[in-house]
Amino acid sequence: MKDEAETEPPFDLRERTKAFALRAIRMFVALPKTEEARVLGKQVLRSGTSVGANFREAHRSRSKAEFIAKIGDCLKELDETSYWLELLTESSIVPPSKLASLQDEANQLLAILTTISKNAKRDKDEG
Repeated sequence: MKDEAETEPPFDLRERTKAFALRAIRMFVALPKTEEARVLGKQVLRSGTSVGANFREAHRSRSKAEFIAKIGDCLKELDETSYWLELLTESSIVPPSKLASLQDEANQLLAILTTISKNAKRDKDEG
């Protein structure tokens, strides 16, 4: 499994969450072919790719409440992805250095989407 190149993430969050999904896919493909790696990797694959899908749904939401709910789904999936990535490294299946960049992106997306969620809830309460 090769180290991921450090590149600037896309500014548009739809593109950035899609890029995150593609990274999760590439990570899964590069995992060792053990049963443990495949089980944990499939979890990353599922949760990591659903972030972007939920974010796109948030953009198509029909109400502020629906938008807030979909952003909440993004946050849940990102947190879950972080958990599976932690298990991959802490179980010594993958060296931490190989997943550090992907984990960092998950954390950055969590921070960004948490802010979006808080602002949307505040605006809903004030509106």
